[in-house]
Amino acid sequence: MTVRAGIVVTGTEVLTGRITDKNGPWVAERLFAMGVDVAHITICGDRPEDLTAQLRFLADEGVSLIVTTGGLGPTADDLTVATVAEFTGRPLQLDEPLRDHIADIIRRWQGRGGSESASAATLAGIDKQAMIPQGAQPIPPTGTAPGVAVPAGEDPRARGRLPAVLVLPGPPPELQAMWPDAITAPPIVDAVAGHPDMRQDTIRMFGLPEADLAEGLRAAPDRVPGFDQLEITTCLRRGELEIVTRYPTSAAEDYTELADFLTEVYPTQTFSTDGSTIDDQVAALLAGRLIATAESCTGGMVAARLTDRAGSSAYVQGGVVSYSNDVKINSLGVPASMLDEFGAVSEPVAAAMAEGVMARLGVDTAISTTGIAGPGGETPGKPVGTVCFGIGIAGRPTLTRTLHLPGNRAAVRERSTTIAFHLLAGALRADGASS
Repeated sequence: MTVRAGIVVTGTEVLTGRITDKNGPWVAERLFAMGVDVAHITICGDRPEDLTAQLRFLADEGVSLIVTTGGLGPTADDLTVATVAEFTGRPLQLDEPLRDHIADIIRRWQGRGGSESASAATLAGIDKQAMIPQGAQPIPPTGTAPGVAVPAGEDPRARGRLPAVLVLPGPPPELQAMWPDAITAPPIVDAVAGHPDMRQDTIRMFGLPEADLAEGLRAAPDRVPGFDQLEITTCLRRGELEIVTRYPTSAAEDYTELADFLTEVYPTQTFSTDGSTIDDQVAALLAGRLIATAESCTGGMVAARLTDRAGSSAYVQGGVVSYSNDVKINSLGVPASMLDEFGAVSEPVAAAMAEGVMARLGVDTAISTTGIAGPGGETPGKPVGTVCFGIGIAGRPTLTRTLHLPGNRAAVRERSTTIAFHLLAGALRADGASS
């Protein structure tokens, strides 16, 4: 039996694009992992009539659960709870233990010793946030805004049954911290009861066109008897292909056959069957090493991605953004004669950059990038999208590679960063295998 859900993201700032929605995809991913199908994600502004329209739409679609995010603050325009209460026909009532809990949080934040020191406006805000629909269960807040789990029930407008509604705050850190308590609240457990026990696994490939993958997947049903039980989604992300497969646990053997089939058909392009990213793999391969970066066209993006991970200080020494030829010469020791002869975007210069940063920063591993990200800057034989890479490993010849990448400036820079990671991983694996 399939359980379906809908998500309503509220907030005029999200609707107008001032803030990018992070809650809808995050909640959808967690629901999918639970075996709950997400039918719709909608966004509406801070107007009760618009939220009501979204609730009505999803209820009419027959979902078992609606999750709303945002509109739970202490101010007058935070009306999600009141709107949900009216929609479900449940009068608001003050939850005194919840009010005391919110007051304690605010006192700790303000460093006050007692509620008598709080302003009238603060007390009014506390009371507002402690109002919940009759029969609903509060979700303890991480900030000051509690969540609310409203049970499924009869529509007060005599239009059938209404789904359960889970009301959560808008700030992503608060929502994510409250999620474990929210999904174990009895109204939510009841709403998703009966969902199948599902799993989700990811295979990652690099260097394979989407059209080729599509062709391979068309042949998969002949090799995988239970292929129709596998829900497969493909996505191009950062220049890599992600194949995300969702399936009931009873189809685990069918998924294994799919994974074996794909790795057999695309052995060199498949770099991860356990869900690990290239970033995970590079971090593992750099254990016991020190790396530095020398970047031109990527402007520090490789170094930024290396240091995105906690604990990266164990292997990242530093980097040089050598955007100008002067910096290449003075900071990395690239010979001026080499720049004159081959140009900044060339494999000899990429190699010299990698070797220079290794020597200057005292490391045993280096990545360099130099290229033409566009929209201008092309020269004869070097169109926009030409990028040269250098991978330096102590005691090994420096690896260089030139690629011509499609897309605009942002796409070329992002794809160059991903390619640098894959070239590095390949070089480190080869070094490990031969040592």
